Amino acid sequence: MKTLFLAWQDSETRRWFPVGKLTYEDGIYRFRYTQGARMAQHERGFAGLPSFPELGTTYESNRLFPLFSDRMPAGDDPYAEWLASAEDERDPMALLARGGPRKIGEKLEIFPCPEPDENGRYNIHFFSHGLRHFPQASIDRVERLAPGDTLLLVLDMQNPHDPRAIMLRTAETESNDIHLVGYCPRYLLDDALGLMLQTHASPTVTVQRVNPAPAPIQFRLLVRLTMVWPKGFRPFMSRSYMPIEEDVFSPRQTVREQTEPA
Repeated sequence: MKTLFLAWQDSETRRWFPVGKLTYEDGIYRFRYTQGARMAQHERGFAGLPSFPELGTTYESNRLFPLFSDRMPAGDDPYAEWLASAEDERDPMALLARGGPRKIGEKLEIFPCPEPDENGRYNIHFFSHGLRHFPQASIDRVERLAPGDTLLLVLDMQNPHDPRAIMLRTAETESNDIHLVGYCPRYLLDDALGLMLQTHASPTVTVQRVNPAPAPIQFRLLVRLTMVWPKGFRPFMSRSYMPIEEDVFSPRQTVREQTEPA
C-alpha cells in the first residue's frame, strides 16, 4: 500500500472532505493537500492542520509523520490483531490501510487508495460504518458472523443524508436471517456504484474478522470488498482527490525533514 487519503469533517454540517494525500515511495513519505482542502477552506473555513500549515506545500520525510505515527499501535495494543493482518503486513502504511477508515482524531479519518490484488481485481478492507445507530439485534447478529461469511449490498436510496448510501446485510443462509449490519464507508460509494454500472458484475463482500467487546463498536466488523477492475480504471479520480498543483494563494514549495537516518 503506497497511497492513503486523509479526510476532515466539518463539525457543523458533519460533511467529510478529502483534504490530504499521503504517499510512500523510495523510502520517502510525502504529504500533500488535495483540492478537497481548498473546497473545505472556501466552504467551511478549513484552516489546514498544525502539522502541515501550508496548503501549497509538499512535505517530505524518511519517517512517518507524527500525525500518523502517534496513532499507530505499539506493544500489546490489540488494534493490529483487530485488523486480522499478517505479521509481514505490519508496516505503518499497511496497518493504516488495512483498517480502512482509521479514525485518528475527532475530525480526521484516514483511508486507503485501492490497488489491484494478485488477481487484478479491486480489493479493499474496511470496518462496517454506523453500527452504533443500529438496533441491538443487528449487533448481536454481527457477533455471530464468522470469517468467510458472505454479506450483501443494499442501496439505501431514500437515506436523507446520502441517497447513494449502501448498507450491508446478511445473505440469508437460513430462514428469515435478514439483518442489516452497517454501512459501506462513504468514500467508497462513487467507485462501488460506478464499477457495478460499468462492469455489470456483482461485487463480493466477505467477513474477515469479528472483534467482540471490549473492542470499540467501530472496529467490530472487518469486511473485504472485491470487484472487477476494468482496464483503464483509476480509483478516486474526482477533483477533490487531486493534489493542489499550482496554488495561487501560496507558492508551492517542498519541506523536507528527518532526512537523516535515525
